[in-house]
Amino acid sequence: MGFFNKLKEGLSKTKNSFDEKINNVFSHFRKVDEDLLEELEEALIMSDVGMDTSLKIIGNLRDRIKKEKIEDEEGVKSALREEMQKMLDIEDNSLKLETTPSVILVVGVNGVGKTTSIGKIANRLKKDGKKVVIAAADTFRAAAVEQLEIWANRVGCDMVKKEEGSDPASVVFDAIKIAKEKQADVLICDTAGRLHNKKYLMDELAKINKIINKELPDASKETLLVLDGTTGQNAILQVKAFKETVDITGLVLTKLDGTAKGGVAIGIVAENQIPIKFIGVGEQIDDMEKFNSEDFVNAII
Repeated sequence: MGFFNKLKEGLSKTKNSFDEKINNVFSHFRKVDEDLLEELEEALIMSDVGMDTSLKIIGNLRDRIKKEKIEDEEGVKSALREEMQKMLDIEDNSLKLETTPSVILVVGVNGVGKTTSIGKIANRLKKDGKKVVIAAADTFRAAAVEQLEIWANRVGCDMVKKEEGSDPASVVFDAIKIAKEKQADVLICDTAGRLHNKKYLMDELAKINKIINKELPDASKETLLVLDGTTGQNAILQVKAFKETVDITGLVLTKLDGTAKGGVAIGIVAENQIPIKFIGVGEQIDDMEKFNSEDFVNAII
């Protein structure tokens, strides 16, 4: 199955929710006017796009309707898709991995699919011919290391670990050493599923960053925040909390196949100006793809 079809299938709950609300708006209107735009705005807000982002999209749509003299339903839908896509296209969303080794630091609260995402990203990099080392620096959560080890073995890459409760920064320190020795292309570091109200966990994250900057000062570094698409607007709050501690370079959106709240992706990007780099729409090892805004918007409307 091609990724677009997989995406369409994975986003079917979001698509049905979007389509129902938007088609409902059009079924009640015979002309493109202010009432129609207000109803569309409400439909976007109800679809988890977020208040500010919905206002912005409809404001842009209003200007285009006047300028381009759009008078039919298909024209409005097409312009709406384009405006939503513009919100998502803030910058090139490729992974910046120019050095050997490069580092990917993966952060996120417990339960968002962090371990699975690391396994799937490692798998993609391996398929691209890159040598990957994984650092199991989530030493606080029982079974986190074992879960990651299963993925590392499945993908076929080295993993550096210590016993549960060890200092996470020391795991990263050892992993950097091994990545250098093995001339790995990419070092992926797992981190504790820190909740934003647990200050010591955020401090731990800052410490890990310090080690990476000291030991690999010139390395390309990506900090990916993994978000669970089913949490809707709560995901936006998580981005804001993590941004206070780390410089997030990209987002990984998971579990979109299980939710009707996929519209939140647009709000997250628009409000934080951080690109979505990967999107997960299934359980299989290859069910994670580079995010494509055009495919995403076409899959939901």
